[in-house]
Amino acid sequence: MEFLNAIPMDTSQLFEIGLQWGGTLLSALAVLVFGMWVAKRLTQWATSLLHRKSMDEAAAGFVGQIAYAILVVMVLLTALDQLGVDTTSMIAALGAAGLAIGLALQSSLSNLASGFLLVTLRPFKKGDYVEAAGTSGSVDQITMLQTRLVTPDNRKVTVPNSSVMSNTITNYSALPTRRLDLVVGVSYDDDIRQVKAVLEELVAGDERIMKEPSHLIAVSELADSSVNFNFRMWCQASDYWALKWDMTERIKLTFDERGISIPYPQRDVHFHQASTPAE
Repeated sequence: MEFLNAIPMDTSQLFEIGLQWGGTLLSALAVLVFGMWVAKRLTQWATSLLHRKSMDEAAAGFVGQIAYAILVVMVLLTALDQLGVDTTSMIAALGAAGLAIGLALQSSLSNLASGFLLVTLRPFKKGDYVEAAGTSGSVDQITMLQTRLVTPDNRKVTVPNSSVMSNTITNYSALPTRRLDLVVGVSYDDDIRQVKAVLEELVAGDERIMKEPSHLIAVSELADSSVNFNFRMWCQASDYWALKWDMTERIKLTFDERGISIPYPQRDVHFHQASTPAE
């Protein structure tokens, strides 16, 4: 009878413990869910604010990712604290473990540090066409560890941030104007004054070529098979490739119409008949 009387008491105790721990778990879960929602909203707000403050979209996205990671860690520690976990000792243990992890993940930390430098120094912004670490493309996004580029043929290329920072970065979109350099070779039999006049006509007929800085047409080399001209002109950076393709085609068509030849490498072979000795 005593054993049977003890069962309801134990059951009630278990029920009370269950209610207590259930409430604690629900409280921790509520902190976790609400905290993650707040972290996401705060990150979106901060990213939008930075973007409105004239920070580049790619750089603002990087800062937002870092802020979100920090907020998530804070939310997790708060949720664990709700469960009664000693977060102080956990932070100390995480610090010690972080040192070992940092030594094992030096390359990742290098990418993270390089990401900070990319955001701070701002060698490029979203949409710029750059050449970095042997890859060319338009900047799409800077993440904590990688920089994403989109190539002209619509391929997405991911480059580690450390590789971007440790190599030469060429930003073709940083300045509003670019100089187009063409080398035009003509035959030695052609009149170079006529060639210069034709190239001047081509310049005058294209409104994309800027008046200032002025263009240049000059004989640069008396090569093995041709007389080479340096044909240089300035244009808006957005017109560069279209002007290059159009001008190359127009040079060939106009030279054909004017009888100006564009030579190709060739060799003149001379045969000499050896005289036979008189008998």
